[in-house]
Amino acid sequence: MFGNPVYLVGLLFASIALLIFLINWRTKLHPFLALLVVSLLTALAAGEHLVDIPETLIEGAGGTLGETGVVVALGAMLGRLLADSGAVRRIADLVVEHSSPKTAPWIMTAVAFVVGIPMFFEVGLVVLMPVIYSVAVRLEKLHDRPKMWYLRILIPAIAALSCLHGMVPPHPGPLIAVDGLNADTGLTILLGLVCAVPTVILAGPVYARFIAPLVRLEPSSTLVEQYTGTSPDAPEAGASGDAGSGGGSGGGARSERPAGEAGSGRSGGQAPDSQASAEQGAVAVRDEEERKARKVPTWMAFVCVLVPVALMLVHAVVVIIAPDSPAESVAEAIGNPVVAMLIGVIFAAITLGTAARMNGEQIRTSFGSSLGSVAGVILIIAGGGAFNEVLKDSGIGDAMVSATSHLHMNLIVLGWLIGIILSFATGSATVGIVSATGIVAPLITDESSMFVSLIVIAIGSGSIGLNWVNHAGFWFVKESFGMTLGQATKTHMTVQTLVSVFGLCFALLLSLFA
Repeated sequence: MFGNPVYLVGLLFASIALLIFLINWRTKLHPFLALLVVSLLTALAAGEHLVDIPETLIEGAGGTLGETGVVVALGAMLGRLLADSGAVRRIADLVVEHSSPKTAPWIMTAVAFVVGIPMFFEVGLVVLMPVIYSVAVRLEKLHDRPKMWYLRILIPAIAALSCLHGMVPPHPGPLIAVDGLNADTGLTILLGLVCAVPTVILAGPVYARFIAPLVRLEPSSTLVEQYTGTSPDAPEAGASGDAGSGGGSGGGARSERPAGEAGSGRSGGQAPDSQASAEQGAVAVRDEEERKARKVPTWMAFVCVLVPVALMLVHAVVVIIAPDSPAESVAEAIGNPVVAMLIGVIFAAITLGTAARMNGEQIRTSFGSSLGSVAGVILIIAGGGAFNEVLKDSGIGDAMVSATSHLHMNLIVLGWLIGIILSFATGSATVGIVSATGIVAPLITDESSMFVSLIVIAIGSGSIGLNWVNHAGFWFVKESFGMTLGQATKTHMTVQTLVSVFGLCFALLLSLFA
């Protein structure tokens, strides 16, 4: 019974249903605990030996933390330093000053598209998160709208980062498919970008405009302060004037300021003297923000954000243009996400610390204060990794392959279908891509180079879709923005599924010319 494909597929859906039930039931079980409980029960139901289950859970959680946990921690440090030094304030000022509410999501789309070329989805989002928060908070204050700007800015970033991560080399998933199908790398990159541009537009700013008014997202003040360095309730300096003069939440406020200043924009229940004192404190905080922001040049702020991007891009370029050369080893070392983020943090500490005149104690305080709010996120990512490992070891992936490999259909559609099913079943885009590539490769006979490259793009597109509760990225986005499970489903999962479907559609459209 344990090896029956029908039973394993049913077990997959039952485990996901149980996970949703545990998280949303009256107990509101913490997602980390819910993931571990479901992982354990799924392993037992799949027939895994009892003595092997702990090793499976540890391997899944540890492997995921080894890949993403350190990067998330370093990204949190970099993000907090960018905020405390006033660097994010400079970037947010530039975005707001040169855009209107209508164009800000498009500018964020372009920024995320550039950042997403060499960066993994999670890494790119970590780097962009301070800017997303800062721009959204400032637009909320300047335009006095309902809580919709977080999604108007976040969704384009998710669409761009996920699209490039799944569809365009030099990301590892597409490169696996390129190698397995003997596709032309340069042609695949070109066609991938052609498909990616309209896909990101439709799944990003266009979808954001539709869904943002329907989902009221309000991240906690702790999260806002973590990524912007100031309270969301702090008044916007010069709010009655132009956008450029505002003292938004783009960074600079020190985390050790008195707690009373966090709510200084509200007067309810305060005595006149205490209210005046709080307002004076808020003014002092904004003055400190502006002082630091003026000392950090805008170009330096962008450089500090892009240092990890550039290092990973160097690695990607060397792999493409000079494989197996001596330079590849060096590029591979400095382009590793952990090393690139570490170099970025050190570089930012030196340059921003000097420009903002932050001493060593202040920089250390900034780094230390960044870790508390991401500890829960890291644990949830580990729980997702344990769940993924159980699903893979249980044979569910093989069951899904056997259920789809005999289908006779267009190879582009077949590759996409297997990719999305396996990615959904195992919680791993890489598993989806590898399995789909192995199934489709023997079926390719005399197809043109262009058609083979489009199969690569379709497989990568499939691996992006249905990114739900068994994906670590889903939980990362959910917890980083304080979403409910329903909000994360309507935003993160839906956006990535739209990217997947649109990617397939544009690959099929281009195949008419292959």
